[in-house]
Amino acid sequence: MLRALIAALTLALSVTALKAQDTGLKRLDTGDDGRGWEAVGRLDLAGRGFCTGALIAPDLVLTAAHCLFDKETGARLSDEKIEFLAGWRNGRASAYRWVRRAVVHPSYAFGGDIAAERVRNDVALLELRHPIRNARVVPFGTDKRPQTGQRVGVVSYARGRSEVPSLQEVCDVMANQEGVLVMSCDVDYGSSGAPIFTFDGGAPRVVSVVSAMAEVDGRKVSLGTQLEVPLEMLRAELAQGIDRRAGSGPYMAVVGHARETGAKFAKP
Repeated sequence: MLRALIAALTLALSVTALKAQDTGLKRLDTGDDGRGWEAVGRLDLAGRGFCTGALIAPDLVLTAAHCLFDKETGARLSDEKIEFLAGWRNGRASAYRWVRRAVVHPSYAFGGDIAAERVRNDVALLELRHPIRNARVVPFGTDKRPQTGQRVGVVSYARGRSEVPSLQEVCDVMANQEGVLVMSCDVDYGSSGAPIFTFDGGAPRVVSVVSAMAEVDGRKVSLGTQLEVPLEMLRAELAQGIDRRAGSGPYMAVVGHARETGAKFAKP
């Protein structure tokens, strides 16, 4: 179970100092603040909550698999009722697109005990009805999984900041165990699916997505999925027209009104 994984990490993390001080969250309130981040957007989930997603191709959005499920019933939300609001800020978006279809990792299961396997497979790819062809909304590239100690960043929406994205440009990969990234990035409800970036070479590239938040030795941490291999698998499934429907049951889902709250994270 994930609780056991976190417990196993506690000692190692408690004696490992971060290489540098994490930066705090910076609200991207203005067009200048948000320039270059317009491909991060809010996913409004059929009136049942919101998550964060990132455009990685003109018609493809990356997010967490659990965002696509109803918490109460465990059923998949209707793909066609999910909307991607690219660069959403203070009531306006750089582009609005409805989702045509979505695929989740074939090994992801929504119900049952919360396990490391579910976190590392908690990734989904959404195909938009129409590509976003907008010079301001440039899809992000992706890169291989970061290593322990590597500096990363995150852009996300969350509870209390659903109308404006926030950037944490520097946080740390604290551990990488059983395919789960443990990071010091500051996340909250609604940050599910938020892109985790590396900045090697200057340009931000997506290396993971936020799956959950937890606490290790009194320190809040965020948990991220594996990405490189699953992403290729999901691209292939979309190309082949495969529509997998994961299992049902209570797991990390969305709650509340789309404009007020977001993804429910596991708290071991």
